[in-house]
Amino acid sequence: MLDKQTKHQQRQQRLKEQVDARVAKAHIDKGLLLVITGNGKGKSTAGFGCVCRAVGHGYKAAVVQFIKGSWDNGERNLLSHHGVPFAVMATGFTWDTQDRAADIAAATEVWQQAKQFLADPSIQLVLLDELTYMLSYHYLPLDEVLEAIAKRPAMQHVVVTGRACHRALLDMADTISEIDNVRHAFDAGVRAQQGVDW
Repeated sequence: MLDKQTKHQQRQQRLKEQVDARVAKAHIDKGLLLVITGNGKGKSTAGFGCVCRAVGHGYKAAVVQFIKGSWDNGERNLLSHHGVPFAVMATGFTWDTQDRAADIAAATEVWQQAKQFLADPSIQLVLLDELTYMLSYHYLPLDEVLEAIAKRPAMQHVVVTGRACHRALLDMADTISEIDNVRHAFDAGVRAQQGVDW
């Protein structure tokens, strides 16, 4: 009878062989489109994790924030010191502004900067934070957004965050992660916490 260590080692060896075989088959290098969607907390956080990882490897990254307001932002406070340019819509949540025309104008203005980032081959990663809302609210033209992402430099990675991602964007994506809402402190009356929520 085999002891626990031997059984464990055999299982791990089989797993290693499977993983090694998959790694050996992967031979494509390309810029990825990642979509992080769903109703749970952490989509923007995950997107900024990608930005931090890229910057940590010495790559150039850029951030475009839709929906966000002009309030203090921990990610911007940190990353702007590392040369990461930010384009921020700075109007806040749509339920605060309640002005569709002004929101569309602000989204259009920030989108112009986003298009410049998406056309710049020196930028290895672009985060389009909360872009999904701009499409579902019809603030930006879907075809123009899809075209700009499709025609970006071949090795540029793009991360899109936000709820209810448009099917056409999902169809383009290389990787899709959906964050589910199991429990949120806000539902129990807890205010958003600096350093965790913003």
